[in-house]
Amino acid sequence: MKKKSVLFLCTGNSARSQMAEALLRSKAADQFEVFSAGTEPEQVDPRAIDAIQKFGVDASHLVSKNVQTFAGQAFDYVITLCDKANSECRRFPGAGKQLAWDFPDPKTRKGNHPFSSTLTELNNRLSMFLLVESKASATATMETPIEVEPLAEEALTDVDPIAFYKCLTDDIRLKTLMLTHYHGELCVCELMAALDEESQPKVSRNLALLKKANILSDRKHGQWVFYRINSALPLWVKSVIAQTTENNIALILPYLERLDRMNNRPDKVSFCR
Repeated sequence: MKKKSVLFLCTGNSARSQMAEALLRSKAADQFEVFSAGTEPEQVDPRAIDAIQKFGVDASHLVSKNVQTFAGQAFDYVITLCDKANSECRRFPGAGKQLAWDFPDPKTRKGNHPFSSTLTELNNRLSMFLLVESKASATATMETPIEVEPLAEEALTDVDPIAFYKCLTDDIRLKTLMLTHYHGELCVCELMAALDEESQPKVSRNLALLKKANILSDRKHGQWVFYRINSALPLWVKSVIAQTTENNIALILPYLERLDRMNNRPDKVSFCR
């Protein structure tokens, strides 16, 4: 069976995308050809190499590359790992499927072990990715996520915990957050297709509630409004959303598959500087 190809993108190609490349190659080299690149490449951070090696994964092959190295090439998956890379490569030419994941930069992240914490979060997300993209049965169990050491938080968006947990009690809102967490960015019509929901006002009303609670942010491109998990959320909120999705991915597998079958999905804008 032909291997599928994955390209991880971040700004410097010095930490997050290198970690993701090493992890996915270690987990599924028999299924995927794995690459990484940066929009403004730097030298691979030795702290990233150290974290990868301590995790028991080979890091000897890792080299920083410019995204232009892959110009004209097609990939089954292109996954951006930071907001800056996502804004610069919202739609990578030749990407069969593009996901926008936002992980904190370990170089500026607070806490005692920022690189190993980011590596662990990437490992958990990639376990979810493999489960979804291999079309595993809804009853399959994931690898047990590794506990991440609590980190000191920066002053970010204020979130009322009562309002946040109330948002999770509604079926549409919970699945919207889980789907958005996985894909990175979705518009109303994509959520309607995934949820098999015919009422646009109903979906829009729930999106408005999530935005009012500061859980989602949006951006407008032409006639489309795209929603994503607010990147300024406190770490505890992001962790709840991430762990809920990663440990209950079977709940949204049918919705992810329905979204994959959607025709005429809106173009997020085709460019990659």
